[in-house]
Formats: sequence, structure tokens, C-alpha cells
Amino acid sequence: MSTSSDTTEIPKGNLDGFKTHAKHDILSGFLVFLIALPLCLGISLASGYPAVAGIFTAIIGGLVATFLSNSELTIKGPAAGLIVIALGCVKDFGYTGGVDPVKDYEAYRLALGVGVVAGVYQILLGLFRVGILVKLFPKAAIHGLLASIGIIIVAKQFPILMGLSPEGPPLELIAGIPSFIINMNPKVGLIGILGLAIVIGYGFIKNPKLKVIPAPMLMLLITVPMGIFLGIGVEGSYAFNSQFYELGERFLVNVPGSLLNAVAYPDFSGVTTETGIKYIALFAIIGSLEGILSAKAIDEIDPWGRKTNLNRDLFATGLANTLSAFIGGLPMISEIVRSKANIDNGARTRFANFYHGMFLLICVALIPGLINKIPLAALAALLVVTGYRLASPHEFMTMYREGVDQFTVFVSTILGVLATDLLKGLAIGIGVRIVIHFIRGGSIFRLNAKIIPERDQSVTIFLRGSIIFSSWIPLRKHLNRFYQEGKRVTLNITETKFIDRRVLSQIEDWEKKYKENGLELTVLAKTTSIDE
Repeated sequence: MSTSSDTTEIPKGNLDGFKTHAKHDILSGFLVFLIALPLCLGISLASGYPAVAGIFTAIIGGLVATFLSNSELTIKGPAAGLIVIALGCVKDFGYTGGVDPVKDYEAYRLALGVGVVAGVYQILLGLFRVGILVKLFPKAAIHGLLASIGIIIVAKQFPILMGLSPEGPPLELIAGIPSFIINMNPKVGLIGILGLAIVIGYGFIKNPKLKVIPAPMLMLLITVPMGIFLGIGVEGSYAFNSQFYELGERFLVNVPGSLLNAVAYPDFSGVTTETGIKYIALFAIIGSLEGILSAKAIDEIDPWGRKTNLNRDLFATGLANTLSAFIGGLPMISEIVRSKANIDNGARTRFANFYHGMFLLICVALIPGLINKIPLAALAALLVVTGYRLASPHEFMTMYREGVDQFTVFVSTILGVLATDLLKGLAIGIGVRIVIHFIRGGSIFRLNAKIIPERDQSVTIFLRGSIIFSSWIPLRKHLNRFYQEGKRVTLNITETKFIDRRVLSQIEDWEKKYKENGLELTVLAKTTSIDE
């Protein structure tokens, strides 16, 4: 566990921390590596990239971002939340899904060019300290976006789990699940179902001694020998129940024997096209949103209460993304599942992320042949569980409890994404949020505020009307100005019709910032002022 007897001493990610906490960080880095290896491979293949692309991403995230970001416990790497964007990008550039390898490679290189430019935009966001802006997107719209991505992942990966490869819209694929089960390739489907059972059943194990090996690695330790025994990778066919089914290497992971042979360089000829511009925006916006949300979530459970400089972290992620795309890698973020595992495994400093990257580099460099024995159905099972978690019934219930407005935006975003695409779906969710705000009698960027100077370096800010995510921009200017002037501030929101939870969260962050610097920010509120 992450708690220990030295919680009073805050570990630091400097040279002294590197030496002092090496034992904890190396162990955690190794355990996270065991989780990351199958996830990196699975996310790459689900994204339409070569399997090794996700490994490149995690290696760069560990070896580069570690030294640029001050986020002590996050793990950088490819994320399931970006699968749909990456796959959409290569498809729009002509990806054929293996039918034409030449076209697939061209689409991959064009997507890498988009990844480089998106990384540069993230660098600029960090340098100009505008990382705060990506936090202003409505919470419900972001959760709706992630839930829709989860639905799409399940829809796309379940057929692969069954040894099939149908194409179609997500809702059509979801509706086809019963037929996929009936028509599955028995040997491949057995591997997929076994992998699914292992990952799901792992959560019901209560004895910590039985959970020393992480679920993804345990699944590989069982399904790889099973795949070899069943001859999944042997070219040919077999009969079952009077029907013939194909087997072969296409049902296994394929990584080159040398990392240098796997390096691919970006093609920038597509970045100025409509497709290129669209996916640059998606990678930069969605990747930044996910990364910042993950970093903040991990900060909340950091046993030592350390805080990430989000602009610095965004700069680090952007630079690492740029380098990753230059050698053939996927986009990366601070990945929350691996980061949570990092804490649970006892990591102390950011060097756990570094060690996780080193272990991946050593593994892929030394034993690529073993990786090529991994059944794709097993990785698909891992991704189906990941997608389900993003769009679980619990997520729907949580948003429903947030109130009718939030739930409406949440569902609107999901339906918008499934009916159109990610960018349009997010825009639909934000649009619905703005319409609800107008119905409530609010405005977009105008802040209905009255500022009253008091004695003794004090000031009161009276807010009225409806305060939503876009209202935070002018409000933040006032809070920052008075913070710089060293004034005590009273923020009176008792006369607001409602205040968005996203804004309320930002205000709470500023309360902590004031307090940490010996200043005072007092909020006068009534419970009904919170947006329901």
C-alpha cells in the first residue's frame, strides 16, 4: 500500500529522492510495467497503429516526461480514452485494417504527423499558462465524452474477442453482440472469454497475497500458453460442429524483432487538410482534458498531498507527445488506472514512472518473440473491461445524482458522439449546457458581479444571476488580481440563481491557494446556489 511510516516526510522527485526512494520506486515501476505492457499493446492495435507504437509512447513518457513534469505519482502512457480518436484519424487517412498494408502504413505516418503538431499545441498551451482553460469544459460533457468512448471501445473490441472482424457503426455492433457469440471462432473465442473471466474475476479476490501479480499480466500468463496449446498462431483451419474456422498469425500480436526496425517517421502532408486539422484539435483538446483531469485526480489521493503544476505537466506531456510521434508512438496522457496502481504499489516519486518506462524498453528490446505469442483476443478482453468501466451503469447513476441539468448534458454528449463524432458530440454537449444556462436566465461570458472594497485590505465580491463554466474566466481574473495584491476576499454567492459545480470546484482550489500563501478567501453560499 502507499501509506507508510514516513508519511510525515514529503518525498521529493530530485536527486536525493532518486537515491532515497529507489527501492520503493523501482518495485512500483516494475509492477506498473506488468500492467502497462498488455495495455500498451492492446491500445495500439485497437487504435489502428502497430502494436509497438504504444510501447514507444510509454517509454518516452517514462524517460522524458518524468524529468519535465512535477507530477510525482502519475504514469504517462497511451490511454483507452484516445483510442477512438487515433483509430478515426488513421481511418480517415485511408487505413484498411490490414487489407492493404501499404495504405495502412501511409495512414499511420500521416497520423504521426498530426500527433507531432498536436503535441506542439500542447507545448504552447503549457508555455502560455492556458492549461486552466481546458478545465472549463462542462464536467457532464467530459464524462459523457468518456462514456461514449467506452461504448465505442466495447463495440469495436467485442468481435475481436470472439475471433471475428466485422465493421459498422458502434450501435450496430452493440446490437450484433448475440450474433458474434453464436458465430464466434471457438478456439479464439475461448481465449477471449477466458481473458475476460480472469480480468473480471480478479476484482473479487480478497486475499492480497493472491493479487501480487496484476490482473493484465496474470491474464497473459494463462492465455499465452493456452493459445500455444490451441495452435492459435498456426496457419490453417479446423473443424468444429461441422463448420470450418481459420487460424493463423493474424490472431496474434506482431512486433518487429528490433526496436530500430519498428521506428516510423511522420508524414506532414496531411496536417493542413480538413482531416488533419480536425484530429489535431481532437488530440490536443481531448488529450489535454484527460491528462489534466487524471493529474488532478491523482493529486487528490497523493498520500503526501503534493500538487501538480498543470501548465508544467501539460508542457511536459506535449513535448513527450511530439517526440513520441516522431518515432512512431501514440499520443499519451497521465493515465489514471496505471497512476492509481502506482500509488497502491508504494511509489514515492516521479521516478517510478521512469522505471516503468525502462522496464518496457528492456522487455521489448530483449524478448519481442515472446510478445508475438500474445493472442489478440486476450488484449481485446482487457479493452472490453476498460471500455465498460468508462461507460458503466455506476457512471450513469453518478451523473443522474448530480442533477437533471448535468444528466441531460451527459446523455446529450453520448448521443451526439454516437450519432456523429467526438468533436461534434462534445460541441453538442456544450451547446446543450449553454441552452440550459440561457433558459435559467444566464449569459455566456458576462459576469454579474459587484466589487465592494472594504477596510484593512479586504474586498467583497457579490455574484448574482447564473454562474456557469464560461463565467469562470472573468471571475478568475478578479481572484488572481486580489491574490497578487495580497487582499482578503469574501466571495458572496448567496444571491446566485445557481452556480455550476465545475466553477465551484475551481473556487475551492483558489481557497486552498489563498490559504497556502497566508491569505484568506471566504465563500458565503447557500446550498441552493449549487447547480442541480
